[in-house]
Amino acid sequence: MKPLPLAFDEFGDPAARPLVILHGFFASSRNWRTIAKKLAVRHHVYVLDMRNHGASPHSPQMDYPVMATDLKYFLDQQGVERVNLLGHSMGGKAAMWFALNCPDSVDKLIVADISPTRYRHSFDQTIQALQNLPLHAINNRKEADEILAETIGDSSYRQFLLQNLQLEAGEYRWRVDLDIFYRTADNIIGFPDVEGVTPYSEKTLFLGGEHSDYIRREDVRRLFPAARIKTIPDAAHWLHVQAPELFCDEVDSFLA
Repeated sequence: MKPLPLAFDEFGDPAARPLVILHGFFASSRNWRTIAKKLAVRHHVYVLDMRNHGASPHSPQMDYPVMATDLKYFLDQQGVERVNLLGHSMGGKAAMWFALNCPDSVDKLIVADISPTRYRHSFDQTIQALQNLPLHAINNRKEADEILAETIGDSSYRQFLLQNLQLEAGEYRWRVDLDIFYRTADNIIGFPDVEGVTPYSEKTLFLGGEHSDYIRREDVRRLFPAARIKTIPDAAHWLHVQAPELFCDEVDSFLA
């Protein structure tokens, strides 16, 4: 498993305790800059672009074991022996897998609105909608949004996805490789086989949105027996966007 050198943003005092943030599917480090700056008051924050996302390199292989390998390589390159980890959705699963396999490298673990679970939803319709977007005929993002609205009804989700649309040399293109996303989406929805894996016994915080059902307590307790599970009121899956102040308060309190 060859690691990739990940792009990243960095905030805060390098002498402070390191905190690495891992984003979700279709996201990038820039989705977390506001949160990172708030947390950087007390922590040295790294926000990574996961492989095939943001400014990081692309690879046909995308699953949680290779993401964990990328993270270990990043920490080694930065000279970080132990780190606090915060991961949301896909990033939360990558963080969990890393903690399960490299427990000595993790101080405290925070998982945002996800569990070590294989879910039943599918990204196929979303990815196909993006693949079917006639990029050559689009003059601006508003036109792209109007076309996507025919298949993706949630306006905020469309705007999130359209952050991956770039204008280069007068033409629009996707920053992400949608073919890779389509082929590997099942890996993102799932979770690696945990048979024979030793549970992570150190302190862990699972933060779930009140209006989300991604936290599966039995699955969490099975692999993270010392986990503290808390709910963010009036928030759903994008809890760090919908309740940023409370989200940061919970993270700071746990890491204090």
